[in-house]
Amino acid sequence: MTQQSSGRRVVTNMALSLDGHYAAPDNPLDMSWVMPYAVTDVARDHLTSLHRTATTALLGRVNAEGFLGFWPTVIGMEGADPRDEAFAKWLVGTDKVVLSSTLDEAPWDRTTIVNKPTGEVVTDLKATDGGDVLVLSSASVIKALLAADKIDRLALTVFPVFLGGGPRLFEDGLPAGKWTLASQAAGEHGTLALVYDRLR
Repeated sequence: MTQQSSGRRVVTNMALSLDGHYAAPDNPLDMSWVMPYAVTDVARDHLTSLHRTATTALLGRVNAEGFLGFWPTVIGMEGADPRDEAFAKWLVGTDKVVLSSTLDEAPWDRTTIVNKPTGEVVTDLKATDGGDVLVLSSASVIKALLAADKIDRLALTVFPVFLGGGPRLFEDGLPAGKWTLASQAAGEHGTLALVYDRLR
């Protein structure tokens, strides 16, 4: 059996170190280890392939503040890579859902704040019309969706660096399940872009 043929897909994207972490142990907000790899062709093309089919971005509050604070500044930036600018324009122009128990109203355009369990939010979104729902690097959101088995497409960029500790994306106790490799690419610095579809 393959992935369901109708309805919206939930697509998650996350960068991981080779030793399986998504953040450094000493400062989880420091993403400087990602930067040499995030600007490679394979990483940029990977992100482009994901946002092309998505019409909704789903983010946690912390990631929303980071993404929506930075990416709009890329639009019109001198020397910006066209793929980065295209992603920035997509992010600004698309519908965004931000999961938060602390924000009452959104400081960003085209954004809805939701204070409900992640699985319920995704179930509601999948019941509406549209393209893919893209979860952008929000670890807490992705972990909740993994635990609830609500992810249809799992996209990963794996960077050849050991962080030596820090939080992991894949915790023990996740529901058993099979995935099929939808695409793979390797590039500069040994960056790997992997996309897996959930087999139902």
